[in-house]
Amino acid sequence: MPDARVPSALTEDELGSPAQRDRRTRMLDATLALASKGGFEAVQMRAVAERADVALGTLYRYFPSKIHLLVSAMIRELGGTLERLDRRTIPGDTPTERVLSVLISVTHWLQRDPMLTEAMTRAFMVADTSAAAEVTEVIRLCERMITIPLGVAEPTEEDRALAGVIIDVWMAKLIAWITRRATTEDVTNRLELTVRLLLDPR
Repeated sequence: MPDARVPSALTEDELGSPAQRDRRTRMLDATLALASKGGFEAVQMRAVAERADVALGTLYRYFPSKIHLLVSAMIRELGGTLERLDRRTIPGDTPTERVLSVLISVTHWLQRDPMLTEAMTRAFMVADTSAAAEVTEVIRLCERMITIPLGVAEPTEEDRALAGVIIDVWMAKLIAWITRRATTEDVTNRLELTVRLLLDPR
C-alpha cells in the first residue's frame, strides 16, 4: 500500500480548473527540460519551480518529490506514445513483428535523449510505495505497448503476464544501456530474441 505519510502526485483528472492543469503541464515541461540537459541530478524541486514559474510550495502540493515528478513525466511521455500508436497502422505482418516494431521504435526514441531516459528510468527504479500509483500506471502503459500491437483490446491475466516478461527484459537492457554495459545493438538483439521466443509459434 502507498505510504500514507506521502501523498501521491495529483493527476490531471484530479485538477478542477484549466489554470491548475496548465500549472501541472508547466511543471512537467520544466522537469523534462531539466532532465534532458542534466539527467536525474539536474531535477531539483527549486529549479523545477523556478523554471515552471510557480511557488515551491505549489510544486510540492502537486508533486511531493522529484521521484513523483519524474515518474509522472514518464507517464506523460508513454501516454503520448500510446496515442500515436492508436492513430497509425503498426508495421508488421505478424504479432511478433508488430510488437518488435513498437518496442524498437520506442527504444530508439529513448536513446536519442540519454539524459532524460536516465532520469526517468532511475526514478522509476528507485520509487518507493509513496509513488505506487504512478509506478502502477507506468507498468499499465508499458503493457499496452505490447498488447496494442498484439491486437488485444481487453488484456487477460495471461496477456499481462506475457507483456510483463517482455517489459522486464526491456527495462533490464535499457538500464544496462544507460550504465554503458550494453550497446544499442545489444538491446535490440535481446528484445528480438525475447519477443520471438514468447510469441512465435513453436
